[in-house]
Amino acid sequence: MPVQTGWKPVLRWKYAANFLSVDIMTEAVWKSARFRFYEELNDFLPPERRKKEFDYTFREHPAVKDPIEALGVPHTEVDLILVNGKSVAFDYQLQDSDRVSVYPVFESLDISPLVRLRPGPLRHPAFVLDVHLGKLARLLRMLGFDTDYRNDFSDPELVRISTEEQRTLLTRDRRLFFFRAVSRGYWLRHTDPEKQLREVLDRFDLYTQIEPFRRCIVCNGPLQKVEKAAVLDQLEPLTRRYYRLFRQCATCRKIYWRGTHFHHMNRMLNKTRRWARDRRV
Repeated sequence: MPVQTGWKPVLRWKYAANFLSVDIMTEAVWKSARFRFYEELNDFLPPERRKKEFDYTFREHPAVKDPIEALGVPHTEVDLILVNGKSVAFDYQLQDSDRVSVYPVFESLDISPLVRLRPGPLRHPAFVLDVHLGKLARLLRMLGFDTDYRNDFSDPELVRISTEEQRTLLTRDRRLFFFRAVSRGYWLRHTDPEKQLREVLDRFDLYTQIEPFRRCIVCNGPLQKVEKAAVLDQLEPLTRRYYRLFRQCATCRKIYWRGTHFHHMNRMLNKTRRWARDRRV
């Protein structure tokens, strides 16, 4: 019986009423490619596959994006793929014996001549956060960053907001990045809110864009200067007596002054300045 190149015969037994027949069908031969993931992309891999080459077996010719995500790495974390030394897009069809190198975002190298997979940085960074990141949302708003957050967002809502409003999705749930529509996102490695904040500032190089006291930490609305007389009836007696300068959220009408929260903000700002200095060293 002739056998097609690259295929192997498989017997399939079919039972009929009083006889036995044999069908011949074909099944694709397994192929293999060598993968290597670099830098923080290794965070998504099991220990035995980190920082080393390993074989990945497959059939047919899948788009290279499919095995990358099957291995646990979200496409939003990938900035460059080299196959046999040549940069390719996510839709490249994987071939037998390919050598695949996968890289995260590049902060200091110019890779513009190559096929860069992540969208370019937004001129005005904006974020949407999953339901578990309320403290991080307040910190980002405190530093002036446009941060959409609610503690009852569903996964489809997060994906829609990220896509329609061009917001970067921040989450600890890597499953969200397997929605095809998500193009901007970052999986937070830390669980502590201040460490998460530093991650975001480092990852998106945001230190020069910090503008504190611009956004309401409760609702993300813009803060506006307001005359004391306009809010006098909303102030506590001691606040009326000791404070003169006020801001008010244009959305939820919350009032801010240089009280305890102001000193907390200043401490946080001093930390970010130290982080920025450490980064330059």
